[in-house]
Amino acid sequence: MRRLIIIPTYNERENVTKMVDRLMAMPQGFDLLIVDDGSPDGTADLVREAQSRYGERVAMIERSGKLGLGTAYIAGFKYALAKGYDRIFEMDCDFSHNPDDLPRLDAMLEDKSVAIGSRYSRGVNVVNWPMGRLLMSYFASKYVRIVTRMPVADATAGFVGYRREVLDAIDFDRVAMNGYGFQIEMKYTAWRLGFSIGEVSIIFIDREEGTSKMSSGIFGEAFFGVLKLPFRKIKRK
Repeated sequence: MRRLIIIPTYNERENVTKMVDRLMAMPQGFDLLIVDDGSPDGTADLVREAQSRYGERVAMIERSGKLGLGTAYIAGFKYALAKGYDRIFEMDCDFSHNPDDLPRLDAMLEDKSVAIGSRYSRGVNVVNWPMGRLLMSYFASKYVRIVTRMPVADATAGFVGYRREVLDAIDFDRVAMNGYGFQIEMKYTAWRLGFSIGEVSIIFIDREEGTSKMSSGIFGEAFFGVLKLPFRKIKRK
C-alpha cells in the first residue's frame, strides 16, 4: 500500500521545513509531494534542502506562478496516479491540519472511498479563527448540503484522503472551480459517481505563522459554483 500526501504551497517558508520533518518521521511511511506556486519567499529552496535529507520520499512540482489551489491539487493527483500510489491525501502546510490525524483518515479508507477530516461532524471544532471567518465556513457547509443534498458536514474541508479508484474515475478536465470551491466540487463529484464518503472528526487550529490565502473572490467562486453543481452532468472518465 503506497501513500502520498500532497501539499500546495505559496510563501510557506515559516512552516514547510517543520511540516516535512514531521511527516517524514511518521511510522506509516507516507511519501510527500509539495506543489509550489513560485513562492517568492524561498519555500522551494527549503524543500530542496529537505530532499537532500529524505531523498525520493519528498518530491516537488514547481510552477511558474500563483495558479490556484485546484490546479495545484490536480497536478498532484496526476502525479500520484502516474507513480502508482494507492491512497492520496491532501492537507495544508500551516499545521491547521494536524499530521497526527492522518492515520485516522488512512484507517477510514479501509471502508470508505473518501475520508474527510471534518471540523463540523461533531459540533464545531475550530480554534483561533475570528468569529466572522468561522461563521462563514460553517454556514458555507450548511449551504452546500442544502443545495446539493450531499450528506457531508464539512464540504469545504481541505484535509481529505482518496482511494486511487476515486481519482482514476474523475475527469479533471471537467473540474470547474479552482479556489476553495474545488474542495466542494471534488467531494460532490465523488459522491455523484457513487463513491462512499466518511468523516473523521478533527480539531482545526488556525495557522500560527504565515498568512491565510482566503479572499472574497475565492468565496464568491464557491458560492455561485455550488448553485451550478446539481445541474452538471457528471460521468466517469
